Amino acid sequence: MEEKVKVCSLCPRNCNAVRYADSGEGYCKCGYLPKIARAAPHMWEEPCISGTKGSGTIFFSGCVLSCVFCQNEKISVGHSGIIITADELISYVKQLEEMGVHNINLVSPTPFIDSIIEAFTKYKPKIPIVYNTGGYEKAETIRRLDGIVAIYLPDLKYIRNGLSERYSKARNYFEYASSALKEMVRQTGTPVFDDDGIMQRGTIVRHLILPQNTKNSIEVLRYLDSEYGEDILISLMGQYVPLGKAADYPEINRCITAREYNKVLSVLEELDLDGFAQELDSAKKDYVPDFDLS
Repeated sequence: MEEKVKVCSLCPRNCNAVRYADSGEGYCKCGYLPKIARAAPHMWEEPCISGTKGSGTIFFSGCVLSCVFCQNEKISVGHSGIIITADELISYVKQLEEMGVHNINLVSPTPFIDSIIEAFTKYKPKIPIVYNTGGYEKAETIRRLDGIVAIYLPDLKYIRNGLSERYSKARNYFEYASSALKEMVRQTGTPVFDDDGIMQRGTIVRHLILPQNTKNSIEVLRYLDSEYGEDILISLMGQYVPLGKAADYPEINRCITAREYNKVLSVLEELDLDGFAQELDSAKKDYVPDFDLS
């Protein structure tokens, strides 16, 4: 029997590459069947996502970005994990639901959107589905998730193309990320919470402060304020640790300083943006999950 193949242009790379069940010729090297490295309750997301019972995270292997500082390099580049079908994905979702988690959190899911849509067309959990992404998305791909995803959790890493090219091999990052974010907010509307403060619907935009790049961070915050105001929450992250290939880039081969952190935080406070600010003491390798197929 001839092996089934798909031609993929899901992400902004627009590879139009052949993908087989377990491997692919595109930028991400992923096959079309999902590969996952971990499915378990996770307590280290934003308070309105993890709550007291945890977020039911499913970490997918493979990534459409190539961030030199990636803390999940074992799965984003190393492709550690097991290949599953859409029906097996449903089984993992049901197991997490039975554990009492607040939501189903899909981490780096972009290469496997077809299988994700297939799974959640067959089975819709009673808790919100979170789409947790590096932000490098096509708006038309995100549009396909309308009615499935209740909460978007994208990064907006860069506003400057030179930085996105240097650190994530994606010169057109902001062009695509900003367009995709507009579609995410269109779908979710302003944030909605239950009586316990757990998000039920909405968009939280994450931004990681990089060493020696406070100007980029401040420009990102000002952009988000001018475009979205109270329609989103912002999660300002100070957790940067020089992992991955960061040692090859001397300017970012360290944690951020208190001065850098406070400089960006002061702008967040000046703009009176709603959301979260992660403390500097979170910049530890201890917070990187074990991708042990648990």
